[in-house]
Amino acid sequence: MTTTTTTTGRTSARRMVGSGTRGGTGVVYDPLTGLTHRTGQPILTGRTALAHEGITSLPEVHPGELGDVMPVSVCWSPIVRCNLACPQCLDDKTVPELGRGERAEVAARIASSGVLGVDVSGGEPLLIRDLPTLLDVLVDGGCAVSVTTNGTHLTRRAEALARRVDAIRVSFDGPDPERHDRWRGEGSFAKAVSGTRAALAHGIPTQIQTVLMRSTAAGLPALVELADRLGVHGVTVLQYLPFGEGAPLATAEQVPDEDARHLVAALGTTPVPVRLRTRADAAGFTVVRADGQVWRNAQNTTTIAALRPLTGPVSLAVTERDGSA
Repeated sequence: MTTTTTTTGRTSARRMVGSGTRGGTGVVYDPLTGLTHRTGQPILTGRTALAHEGITSLPEVHPGELGDVMPVSVCWSPIVRCNLACPQCLDDKTVPELGRGERAEVAARIASSGVLGVDVSGGEPLLIRDLPTLLDVLVDGGCAVSVTTNGTHLTRRAEALARRVDAIRVSFDGPDPERHDRWRGEGSFAKAVSGTRAALAHGIPTQIQTVLMRSTAAGLPALVELADRLGVHGVTVLQYLPFGEGAPLATAEQVPDEDARHLVAALGTTPVPVRLRTRADAAGFTVVRADGQVWRNAQNTTTIAALRPLTGPVSLAVTERDGSA
């Protein structure tokens, strides 16, 4: 189950969540944190504005505990191209990309599927010229939408995103240029910081995401301090998954889930919320990749497999335990 540290109570304005019924109970999906909350009562399906306090006061529930046939949320990676070459990337650069028209069809199918939340990732999604159009399709379909980005193009695209997305997640691998740029290339830290500030300036709920590695674990406290200085709304620590480009590094860099829990717990009271997504949390999570295929994490999270083309809602049906974003 998710681990979240105690915080000093930073608040934010009302923000959009995905709401609906799963497993016979009302739930909301928070696109900022990737967490699912149980409302305890039926709720209308679609995007709903809730105050920060209203979201955090709701009990968390793992999507796998709801037992529904549809995922609560999915990740859509419509692009494999990226302007960076991070060795820990879990995307598979051998997956072919669909053309513009086919990509629009995928967006429409996701939007009509009934999933509560969609995180648009990659590759680097901000390289997609027609990204605003794709986001509009998802939002118009009632999905709560986040975008995960390396931040290098966020400064120039933040204004357009502000009118569309419900949250931005910026990837950081270290709290300073030396440690971050080691993994992402010279100058990438400065651009990510600038992009994060731009997103916040345009009023987009924003958080930092970081993939936990043995090589970066010691920098986690300083990364939380950076998050506080930037004014973001939280930090999500993602456990390393041995997929895609990052598979060769897995043996050397993976941190056991229990050790990861201890690292996050050792942070104590933090100025911003810190969430840990363990490998166990990610088991069964659904990804729609750039080839238009539905992929799903194995229950042991050692592999991800292509299941079928996304042709409609039934293509996303969950036959095992749903996973967490």
